[in-house]
Amino acid sequence: MQKNMVRIAVLSLLATALAVAPSLAFAQATNASKVKKDKPAAGAPVEKAAKKQGVIPFRGKIAAVDKTAKTITVGERTFQVTSETRIMKKDKPATLDDAAVGEEIRGSYKKTDDGKLVAQRIWIGPRPEGVEGTKKEGRKAKKQ
Repeated sequence: MQKNMVRIAVLSLLATALAVAPSLAFAQATNASKVKKDKPAAGAPVEKAAKKQGVIPFRGKIAAVDKTAKTITVGERTFQVTSETRIMKKDKPATLDDAAVGEEIRGSYKKTDDGKLVAQRIWIGPRPEGVEGTKKEGRKAKKQ
């Protein structure tokens, strides 16, 4: 009687393994095809997904101005000034020559793929009086 029970148990396990094996093989084949689509073959050129990155604001005091390298250092960050950078001082167009160490500065920049910080807009000097601060501050004032 005990031998029959062992035989039935072994045959049941064997039958279950045979029934489940085709579905496991199908699942592995499906996963393998997904992996091939997601990962390029070794040695194939890898295309980077284009990241859309908006402008990032900054503000502080000018720590250094390098007119030959066309850079402005604010705190510990160094911003590259290009021909496309718009510089303003006292609501008038300005140049990098108008910037002096210790002056207040604010603006926006973009980070390039190689890690450089490229200034988009720069305002030299304190914020003019009567100009609302950030959008949040403007909203608070309107609600009150």
